Amino acid sequence: MSILKTPFRYDFVGSFLRPEKLKQAKKDFSEGKITEKELNDITDECVRDIVTKQKAAGFHAITDGEFRRKFWHLDFMWGFEGVEHEAEGGGVQFNGEVADLEATYLVGKIKAKAHPFVEYFKFLKQFEDKNTVAKYTIPAPAQTYQQMIVPQNIDRTRKFYKNDEKLIQDIGKAYQEVITQFYEAGCRNLQLDDCTWGAIVGDAAKLRYRALGVDIESQQSCIGRKTRRYDHYFTYLQR
Repeated sequence: MSILKTPFRYDFVGSFLRPEKLKQAKKDFSEGKITEKELNDITDECVRDIVTKQKAAGFHAITDGEFRRKFWHLDFMWGFEGVEHEAEGGGVQFNGEVADLEATYLVGKIKAKAHPFVEYFKFLKQFEDKNTVAKYTIPAPAQTYQQMIVPQNIDRTRKFYKNDEKLIQDIGKAYQEVITQFYEAGCRNLQLDDCTWGAIVGDAAKLRYRALGVDIESQQSCIGRKTRRYDHYFTYLQR
């Protein structure tokens, strides 16, 4: 049982390079060479190992390295009702290299349900001790909002949400409910990661949105308002 108080004066993101054993296991599972149980067993082993390394390095926060997810952000969204995903060969350019992504979009109103990430956290929490506290990471609400209004998704989103206001409300409610699940599972250190501003600032973003006939300044303003609106939802995790 941890006796530490968060947040700490220094911290780390919590995502670590996947060990070769884990990458091979994920590949073998995708090709049908091993079962889901075999993949989970290997993942559990790798999580135990990365936790041991974090403790040995003197960190007071421990994470599972984000080893159970395929993408840092999309997997969390898949845990909501109303969200679907599929591999379609698309991706995003990062420094000249295409990062493979799965199309993630709405097929209904977004709602919370029993979230698989909470079960992942429960596995991690067992390794807490008086010197460490388990930390879990999820994408910020702004990240989910942006995913649903990107050019390739906006038409689908408008089938269920005629404007952004109701979408924002539903995302906020879904996050509240999932965060409550984390809290009830004993989580007191939940990190929200947000990369949305990087997608809507700079000359490249202006050109991309202008070509699509979208007012980039309205997107910046909307995400800014929404981020401020969500701030008060998460403070109780530190109590």
